[in-house]
Amino acid sequence: MNGSASILLVDDDDAFRHVMSGELRRLGHQLTTAASGEDALDAARRQEPEIVLLDLRLPGIDGLETLRTLRSRYPAVEVIMLTGHGSIDTAIEAIREGAFDYATKPCPLDEITIRIQRAIERRALRQRTSLLEQALSPPDPAESLIGESPEFRRMLHLAELVAARDSTVLITGETGSGKERVAMRIHARSPRQSKPFVVVDCGALQESLLQSELFGHERGAFTGADKAKPGLFEVAHGGTIFLDEIGEISPSTQVNLLRVLDTSAFRHVGGTREIRVDVRVLAATNRDLRAMVAKGLFREDLYYRMSTITVEIPPLRKRTGDIELLSHRFVALLNHRYGVTKTLGEDALDMLRRHPWPGNVRELLHTIEAAVIVCEGPAILPEDLPPTLRAAAPASAAPPPDGPNGHIATLVELELQHIRRTLEACHGHRGNAARILGISERNLYRKLKDYRLDT
Repeated sequence: MNGSASILLVDDDDAFRHVMSGELRRLGHQLTTAASGEDALDAARRQEPEIVLLDLRLPGIDGLETLRTLRSRYPAVEVIMLTGHGSIDTAIEAIREGAFDYATKPCPLDEITIRIQRAIERRALRQRTSLLEQALSPPDPAESLIGESPEFRRMLHLAELVAARDSTVLITGETGSGKERVAMRIHARSPRQSKPFVVVDCGALQESLLQSELFGHERGAFTGADKAKPGLFEVAHGGTIFLDEIGEISPSTQVNLLRVLDTSAFRHVGGTREIRVDVRVLAATNRDLRAMVAKGLFREDLYYRMSTITVEIPPLRKRTGDIELLSHRFVALLNHRYGVTKTLGEDALDMLRRHPWPGNVRELLHTIEAAVIVCEGPAILPEDLPPTLRAAAPASAAPPPDGPNGHIATLVELELQHIRRTLEACHGHRGNAARILGISERNLYRKLKDYRLDT
């Protein structure tokens, strides 16, 4: 046995009840017995069991009525019906009423043991799902989306409009621009706000693991799958699933995702049973999906299905007026976190305004956090800012060069410089660099390959 359970055995056959309870106790289960539906309900009231073995034919309240009462009072209890050969139709009706399974009497002990073990696994999976739902329902993130620039306010207004509907939304924007927070805001403003908000980082998981995480798997589906596991689409049932870095998923995962979007149904990896879910899908990417479609890297039908509505987050360099507002808010937040009372000096603020912020709001937050930690005086000064920011400041403050040999750095060049400086500051440690940049290691490896820095 892989686990034991508290079991209530309900049967009016004294001999069967005595023999079966003895065998189940021998296997390590805790047993309570009852000879009627009334006794069963009384026993369940005194000590709620995990599993009930319930005979269909009982004196007084019959098995079906006892099942209905148990399911209404104790929804976490798994009920296995015991039935004779002539009552199969009634047993199937019991399944519709919420019974987990049924066994035909006379029941071999091995058969009962297998059904009990499946019920234990089912109960564990349901408990795991419940815990995830409790942890994944986010608060309203309105306070975390800060900005007064026209571009930012237009984006927020569109997010508010689409929140009330149930359509799929594609959120686009550069790394660190706040795509997950916009997704959280859409969920928090939607009718699904009290249901789970499940985040999946598609870029951080290998293909086989991603499929298992999204769609779940059956026991024995692959090496190491020693028990069945529900997918995150099941965990998000009734709520919202947020697929971050959607541009990183493989062609086979794209096919499965398209089917879920079209039919709201999928199968576990290694399974044959079709599972239907009610889930709203939000997705995000910092890649140009249209260009990926043109290159054959992303399915055109999935792209159009995902981009029913597109919310584009403007990069921080296009809303420089918000840098001061964000900086002061982050200082106040970090003062509270670390129990200090720092202020932001004007010279340091000027340096923040001049920086191009290729890492966007996330980079600004990490920069302010580092400055608050190392600042020894009451005010944050330019020397408290990270060396990479100070090194870039003179070039950023200078006017653009003129003449035939003059060159203004492109966004790609700025990102390349920022990645190089971050890697240098981390002494080449790619994991630490990815955390500072606010991207996954897989995303960083892709950028290093694109920029030919992986040699």
